[in-house]
Amino acid sequence: MLKKKLRILIAEDNDINSRLADRMLARLGYQARIVVNGLEAIDTLQTEAYDLVLMDLQMPVMDGFEATQWIQDHPDKLQQIPAVVAMTANTRFEDRQKAAQVGMVDFIAKPISLDRLRTVLEQWD
Repeated sequence: MLKKKLRILIAEDNDINSRLADRMLARLGYQARIVVNGLEAIDTLQTEAYDLVLMDLQMPVMDGFEATQWIQDHPDKLQQIPAVVAMTANTRFEDRQKAAQVGMVDFIAKPISLDRLRTVLEQWD
């Protein structure tokens, strides 16, 4: 039974990682939509309102850094301005710093931990 109202978009090109994140979200009572790159995330955000985006950093077509920067630069073109959380295996200080610079509000390292995901979601729900 879904009890959470937070609208979540997952931008992840790896099918296994996106399904894992989706299952973890479902286990926590959330429902999400999945897109496979930053450009699809932007297209989706222009037509649908989301509270939170779990954004992979390295994707084809448009990576998470570029997509997040676009979101920050074009808020008037979005249905709603979402919080963007980096979701990546790249956990170097430089990656975290760049994520913050483009407007990402938090950082989840892969492999994703259910407890870490819960902690991040509780900040926004």
